[in-house]
Amino acid sequence: MHEAPKFAPTSSWDPSPDTVRLGSDEVHVWCAALDLEASSVHNLQQILSADERARAERFYFCKDRERFIVARGLLRVILGCYLDMEPGQLRFCYRPHGKPTPAKGSGMGELRFNLSHSHGFALYAIARGREVGVDLERLRPHLEDEQIAERFFSPREIAALRALPPNMRLEAFFNCWTRKEAFIKARGEGLTLPLDQFDVSLAPGEPAALLSINGDRQEASRWLLQSLAPGPSYVAALAVEGHDLRIKCWQWPEQQRCMQRMVELLNHGATH
Repeated sequence: MHEAPKFAPTSSWDPSPDTVRLGSDEVHVWCAALDLEASSVHNLQQILSADERARAERFYFCKDRERFIVARGLLRVILGCYLDMEPGQLRFCYRPHGKPTPAKGSGMGELRFNLSHSHGFALYAIARGREVGVDLERLRPHLEDEQIAERFFSPREIAALRALPPNMRLEAFFNCWTRKEAFIKARGEGLTLPLDQFDVSLAPGEPAALLSINGDRQEASRWLLQSLAPGPSYVAALAVEGHDLRIKCWQWPEQQRCMQRMVELLNHGATH
């Protein structure tokens, strides 16, 4: 039996600050572990809305249910730090394709956010006044399949993937997948824009870039696409409106300190 890859953020992820300040020219990305002790899961469940708890109950496996609870609970905790609000008081609405956004009159102002989780770990992207999307995936060799690429990637991306040496194709496949998913999530429009109708860079070592949207490079130039280095065996990407942005990456406190740190941050409040 193979041991599951361990999530260890790279050096680009700083320890969590005592306070969080989000400028209009910044995007903040947090990484967090979702496999917490039962008491922490219970505490986070208490701050979820009724519809979030109902969604959690629809998961068949306990592990999946607990990870959903923690992922949504930590989203509320993190947003509460920025807004100086109780996490349980935050109200969301959902776009037709499921992206959570601040509900009207929620007091969340121009804050925009997105989350992604994979195999027990999550990324949260926070911005102000600009749409943002994030995607996290664990490298899985069985998904690096030419038929999957032909179904979801653009002709330009398929050609770029095939041109790479075999030992680079797995990372390139997931580079492409996460970058496309992050962009789709930032737009919040689901597959109204088919995945094969826009192009992203994918070669390992090549900067992340949105190359064109339906052949329109000018529209693509409105968006920043950034690869993230969440840790060994994981690939991630961030998509955000605009350029000349500062991207800050932080680690959410580890499991044993999670709830204590949550209380400290909420008690300290946030400057925004």
